[in-house]
Amino acid sequence: MQAYSHILLAVDFSNNTDAVFERALTMRKALNARLSLVHIVEFVQFDFSSELTMPQELELDQELLELADKRLQQLGEKYGIADSERIVSQGNTKREILRIAEEQKVDLIVIGSHGREGIQLLLGSTANAILHGAPCDVLAVRIRN
Repeated sequence: MQAYSHILLAVDFSNNTDAVFERALTMRKALNARLSLVHIVEFVQFDFSSELTMPQELELDQELLELADKRLQQLGEKYGIADSERIVSQGNTKREILRIAEEQKVDLIVIGSHGREGIQLLLGSTANAILHGAPCDVLAVRIRN
């Protein structure tokens, strides 16, 4: 088995980010691998029934992207991840993570997983969706609340 050379850590800025980050850092060090960070900003779609997009909506989108970029920069600085290894994108979280993983030739995606049960499991989760669609291996780090 070939060692992982490029790890993509999907960051959601939750209270559990540091625990998932620590796991990715441990793997990066043990494997001497490249570590990239990604955060996806999903926008709430407004239906204006054929109306043009409101300027306030565009401003909100830009503010959310700027805030995400700032938070990812702070995490990167905290853990020593270079600017070139930090990616903020917008769109559907699952599709964007999978697109970026393929584009960046990632061989391992690390993501937090809450291990939900019951109806939440039937509805699926981001981690589950990524697991089943990824072009590479996926490490789902169990988040215990």
